[in-house]
Amino acid sequence: MNFQDKLINPQNTIALIKEYEFSFKKRFGQNFLIDAHVLEKIISGAGIGKEDTVLEIGPGIGTLTQALCEAAGNVIAVEIDHDLIPILDRTLAAYDNVRVINEDILKLDLAALSKKPLKVVANLPYYITTPIIMGLFESGAPLKSITVMVQKEVADRMQAAPGGKDYGALSLAVQYYSSPEIIANVPPNCFIPRPNVGSAVINLIKHEVPPVTPEDPDFMFRIIKTAFSQRRKTLVNTLRSDRELGFSKEQLETVIKDMGLSETIRGERLSLAEFAGLSDRLLELKKV
Repeated sequence: MNFQDKLINPQNTIALIKEYEFSFKKRFGQNFLIDAHVLEKIISGAGIGKEDTVLEIGPGIGTLTQALCEAAGNVIAVEIDHDLIPILDRTLAAYDNVRVINEDILKLDLAALSKKPLKVVANLPYYITTPIIMGLFESGAPLKSITVMVQKEVADRMQAAPGGKDYGALSLAVQYYSSPEIIANVPPNCFIPRPNVGSAVINLIKHEVPPVTPEDPDFMFRIIKTAFSQRRKTLVNTLRSDRELGFSKEQLETVIKDMGLSETIRGERLSLAEFAGLSDRLLELKKV
């Protein structure tokens, strides 16, 4: 599908901004996408078709929204900035398959938005990427996938494997809920205004069933968060430093040794499955 003719080009974007006397707001992290080739990659990578209902977060002036309306059956666009609503009313006037909601996505009842499965597509504000993505996964909404533009280093962290510098709590959380894949790298000149960092589009296909089944997922993620709180320390010393967990060095060393792991291993070396096993063993200790 070619969106070149339908794209709100840079000149039109600037004209709209001037006409409506719109000012970019740093608190909303606003950078509007203006590259047609990137639009095509997003639509293609997300696998959008006429049978799909799409939730777009932060439509801006509607550039990506127009492309989504062309490709999808229905589009729900959630925009926090009231000043953009008149512009969206204009740029989306030709489409009858879109609903614009002027709300904060973090305060919206996502599970009530649609009974049909949702594919989320968004050019996310970089300062609030993680809360939005985790909020989507934990919302109970019928998600099929999340395809989002994020800061390049954040995308790298989401799909990182154990042992690398990018691997951390975010990697494990995202991979617990989904299968991540970077589908495009996007330079700053694809936006107005230009961001100071490189961007990437990452596709998160939601797992129907999580790849691991810890007895208490919340406890597992607490162990994960603690394990990465002091990356240079061994896993034993990091977990022991959390007094609320209440484990002794000897207890931790015994559990880790029983798992067939080195007593000097760091958290960054453990896979999601190993963290699930570790959390279950530690949970058993708490019951004693």
